Amino acid sequence: MTSYKLLMLPGDGIGPEVAREVEKLTTFMTTKGVAKFEIDTDLVGGAAYDAHGVAITDAAMAKAQSADAVLFGAVGGPKWANVPYEHRPEAGLLRLRKEMELFANLRPAVCYPALADASSLKREIIEGLDIMIVRELTGGVYFGEPKEIVTLENGQKRAVDTQVYTTFEIERIARVAFDLAKVRGNKVTSTEKHNVMRSGVLWKQVVSNIHSKEYPEVELDHHLADACGMQLVRWPKQYDVIVCDNLFGDMLSDVAAMLTGSLGMLPSASLGAPNANGKRKALYEPVHGSAPDIAGKGLANPIAMIGSFGMALRYSFGLVQQADMVEKAIANVLAAGLRTKDIATHGQATIATSQMGDAIVAEFGKLI
Repeated sequence: MTSYKLLMLPGDGIGPEVAREVEKLTTFMTTKGVAKFEIDTDLVGGAAYDAHGVAITDAAMAKAQSADAVLFGAVGGPKWANVPYEHRPEAGLLRLRKEMELFANLRPAVCYPALADASSLKREIIEGLDIMIVRELTGGVYFGEPKEIVTLENGQKRAVDTQVYTTFEIERIARVAFDLAKVRGNKVTSTEKHNVMRSGVLWKQVVSNIHSKEYPEVELDHHLADACGMQLVRWPKQYDVIVCDNLFGDMLSDVAAMLTGSLGMLPSASLGAPNANGKRKALYEPVHGSAPDIAGKGLANPIAMIGSFGMALRYSFGLVQQADMVEKAIANVLAAGLRTKDIATHGQATIATSQMGDAIVAEFGKLI
């Protein structure tokens, strides 16, 4: 069997709990000869700050750079609210994205049939939903300079965050979106704010140029980001692939996540450019946060973390059939009526984090 190097960065809050459920699956797959995983673990976020005074160490970064894939839990919480800004838990994730050059964030929003009633929207609006949001991850306002808070001569303070994009950055994320659309519904919606932002004007121009020159067979439309947010709530099934910048992608992907009923359901992949051998640096993480209010209580939903591992099987390890089986196992468990608290309807029985993980592993075993 080919051996795959997987770095686990469980992080804070519920991160370690949901990460344990993935380890159950990797152990099962190795034991059954499905695939072999060499798993290393390190600290990130608040846990790393407590141990080392930084959100991620150089040693952990070196492990991430050499791994075939990184599986990331979640970071942050009130405990670290007052640490220096440069050492805040989220700085660990931002460093991983930047230094690994993970420019393409893929966030699927899929409504499992068994969970259509868990959404706040009507069943006919949400049932069958399958959207892929492609978010540019290493540019834009989160990384642009200057980024500062300064004191003016009159004593007032001024905060500055800079939105910056180059043609190259927009072209490469647009290509990811168009390539994905070709194997999905063949439609891309590009979102920006060209009506009020110069970066939006450039974004629309570049995406349109890439479309006309390289992907004329793919349908393309343009939506202002605020209108896209409204349409996601009004009629989300009009979308297939949505491509957007870092800031708007952050917001719109959370809107799309809640359409499915719970942030605990949705995985994500952050990918770099392919090297000469076609391999990409990659980090996989659930969309949800660290949820410190439920940490340690066995209430966390591990499906997004397990789904993120499924995306690693697909995009980093080339184990497409096994990735399909992970998704099928999740769907089957949900169809059988098993629910963690976040996705249960009123009065419905619920199971703990570990029980959901066990059920998915068991169902996966039936499919191999």
